[in-house]
Amino acid sequence: MTKENTDAKNWLNNADMLTQALPYMQKYANSIVVIKYGGNAMKDSASINSFCEDVALLKQSGLKPVIVHGGGPQIGKMLEQLGIETKFEAGMRITDEKTLDVVEMVLCGGINKEITSKINLSGCKAIGLSGKDASMIVAKKYKGKIKDESNIEKIVDLGFVGEPDKINTEIIEILINNNFIPVIAPLGVSNSGKTYNINADTVAGAIAYSLNAKRLLMLTDVEGVVSDDKKVIEEVTKEDITSMIEQNIISGGMIPKVNTCLKAVENGVSAAVIVDGRVKHAILLELFTEHGAGTLIR
Repeated sequence: MTKENTDAKNWLNNADMLTQALPYMQKYANSIVVIKYGGNAMKDSASINSFCEDVALLKQSGLKPVIVHGGGPQIGKMLEQLGIETKFEAGMRITDEKTLDVVEMVLCGGINKEITSKINLSGCKAIGLSGKDASMIVAKKYKGKIKDESNIEKIVDLGFVGEPDKINTEIIEILINNNFIPVIAPLGVSNSGKTYNINADTVAGAIAYSLNAKRLLMLTDVEGVVSDDKKVIEEVTKEDITSMIEQNIISGGMIPKVNTCLKAVENGVSAAVIVDGRVKHAILLELFTEHGAGTLIR
């Protein structure tokens, strides 16, 4: 086959893909899609560029994307460079005042602005902000519980770690309605003015149901929910999740992710999906193809 014939075949394949995607573009037209972009999915500059181009394509296709980003690995790296010791409790970072300063610097001054500027370079208008802006995320101190070695339950004090108490969607809706893409760093502020570091998954879920989003996409560094025979499960229900947690099939860091997704769909989001953000064009595969690209929770 000549080069000209090969090129023509590739162009036809690309055209076929576009026509197959059209019904899905129409399905999601004018719909809000909240995308949580995990720090572990930001493996390099090329990955971030590809993600931002995909977000721009969603916008150009008539969707209304809202981005909530994490940054755990980047925060850990900066703390190490500055010689600030990181302490964990039950797998969660304890955030003292010094750590909080670094968290805000990395999330708001670094990651947030990089994503925003690259979406802008892709031809769309993005605005970077944190949950502190316009008191978007009113937060309260996190009061989680764990069981010690004696199986006695105790409250965990993680310092300046919070959880959403209320989402004020006004600023997000103003941006969306004026054709901007909000890019949100997961910080919140209490009624007394205290800044809190909040888990990005939790923030994305709370924003998704507060906006009555059509989809919540959780981009992370795993393929999705995996069965006991190591295969990705395409769709799970609340009953499936409960059973799989009891059987320890869903464990560790996946538990809060599926619970966040479940809470979102119970509060009005049509569906939530856990997607492998390391896969190129993962969000396009999930939204614009029949087979999707992760585990869907209805």
